[in-house]
Amino acid sequence: MAERERERVRERGPREESPYEQLFESREAFQERQRTGKVVIRREEREFEVNRQALNLWFLNPLAYKDTCLNDWLLFLNDIKTHSGRHRHQGGLALFVLEGKGYTVVDGVRCDWEAGDLILLPVKENGVEHQHFNSEPGKPCMWLAFINLPIWEWGAAEMVQTELSPEWMAQQKNA
Repeated sequence: MAERERERVRERGPREESPYEQLFESREAFQERQRTGKVVIRREEREFEVNRQALNLWFLNPLAYKDTCLNDWLLFLNDIKTHSGRHRHQGGLALFVLEGKGYTVVDGVRCDWEAGDLILLPVKENGVEHQHFNSEPGKPCMWLAFINLPIWEWGAAEMVQTELSPEWMAQQKNA
């Protein structure tokens, strides 16, 4: 019986992709999301969260939701019971007041607003410190925030919390 010569062929391991290939994959995933992602986000599909700044309902947030056709926006509803926390960042965002009356203290200056108004936080080199207040506690007071992430990141966004929201402090106390 003749001996057969056998050659063992080693299977190729997982291929490491080059950054160039990863870029293509990233673009393809982006385009697929544009084609298939949600174009309508219903309020009941999202839940409010208590965080150190406020009581927020996130409509768009790429860290929390990957189901929409847009990935470069933060858009959230802020429900102001009495007042928000206070923080500082470079600004460059718009807040549209949906209901209620209140005011925002921007770098120590009070700016009053009501339903239908648009609040603009200016872009400032060392940031803009701000806090939001409901002028009629016990009545609804809500606004929507619109933040374009490429612009936000271009401005070297820094966020510093300088006062915690009362809802956050109550939640931490009860935890």
